[in-house]
Amino acid sequence: MKEKYLYIFLLLIITSFSAQAQTAKNSGVADQVKTENTLDKVQIYPNPVTSGKIYINAENTSTKTIELYDMLGKRIVFTEMNGYQKELNVSNLKAGVYILKLSEKNNSITRKIVIK
Repeated sequence: MKEKYLYIFLLLIITSFSAQAQTAKNSGVADQVKTENTLDKVQIYPNPVTSGKIYINAENTSTKTIELYDMLGKRIVFTEMNGYQKELNVSNLKAGVYILKLSEKNNSITRKIVIK
């Protein structure tokens, strides 16, 4: 009989810790949801690029870093964006597919860029 109560007691303790861990995990997710990623609202155009220039428009003026990589992962362009708009000259690059990475503080986004 004592073993039965011991098992029930241990089961209650384990489920209690599990519920607390789940609550802590959910509160962390809620905190992440509250932090809005302003980079989701960035406009990058035209794509595909035919004029040799990429335009990047942002909602805020905080400093952002712009990196352009080829498909082998080699960084080709690195620059900073300090205002609402940035014009990136890519006329010296060969036609192909590139990856543009835009970073701000702890957030970053990547976009596929096609240059014709």
